[in-house]
Amino acid sequence: MQQFRPRTRIRQFVASRFHQEALFGERLRRALEVRSHRIRSRLRGRIERQSAVPRSIGLDCRIALGLPVVVVNPRQARDFARATGQLAKTDALDARALAHFADVIRPTPRPLPDAQTQDLRALLGRRQQLIGMRTAEQNRLAGPSGRLTQDIEAHIAWLNARIATLDDDLEMMLRASPLWRANDDLLQSVAGIGPVCARTLLLELPELGTLTRQQVAALVGVAPLNGDSGTLRGRRTIWGGRAHVRTVLYMGTLVATRFNPQIKVFYQRLLAAGKRKKVALTACMHKLVTILNAMLKHRTSWRAQEVQN
Repeated sequence: MQQFRPRTRIRQFVASRFHQEALFGERLRRALEVRSHRIRSRLRGRIERQSAVPRSIGLDCRIALGLPVVVVNPRQARDFARATGQLAKTDALDARALAHFADVIRPTPRPLPDAQTQDLRALLGRRQQLIGMRTAEQNRLAGPSGRLTQDIEAHIAWLNARIATLDDDLEMMLRASPLWRANDDLLQSVAGIGPVCARTLLLELPELGTLTRQQVAALVGVAPLNGDSGTLRGRRTIWGGRAHVRTVLYMGTLVATRFNPQIKVFYQRLLAAGKRKKVALTACMHKLVTILNAMLKHRTSWRAQEVQN
């Protein structure tokens, strides 16, 4: 009876995948000798420079050859395939569906971030991972015995030290660039926006300051979406957007409802009108991200205005 060896299977899978990517790169080079064409790509998981397995060789090959690259939300690509009646899924069917998707939707190619931005995002991503690990360890403190409690507390102390180190590295790299430093100062001039919120907005929402207020609200996921049909006027809801940006913005808005005069008055007015607290907070998030977008677009710092109740 053959013994199951998971590590061997994993090595075989990774070797096979890299072999397929290398073959793809060679075919791509041959195709370029015949004609130049645009290649669309689907995002299979987050593309991270610090992942256990390097990112797609095919994607790196396209970038090196100067081809425009479009990274598409896999949910949108799959929903498009289902809308055309394609329910089965194979590599050949996926390639055909992606080609059809690119031909019909025409997604706009966007330049990849530079090396410094990728390094900053990697540090921010690592910080988020450590925050999640610390939260998990803190949740475990209630149950175990004294000996395990000491071990968990020691791990939490180590995580706190690593998070502080990452914060210092992020601060140093951001302050070293005049553009990053100027944008960071603009965002932190708003009461309620601290260093963590400002860095998250700068690194995970680079479109901030280049979009309209409707576009930036939809991108964050705080835009009210209609649910109307005929004469029925449904309840407005929020959906989609960048979850981590929305989470950090939520915490910043909580602080702003207490210490930012404009957001505080707006929040209290919504509560007085009978709005639920979560609805009022979401509206304040929408207002705050709109203000931040306008500040970066027009390069103006926060100016506290007199607000009358």
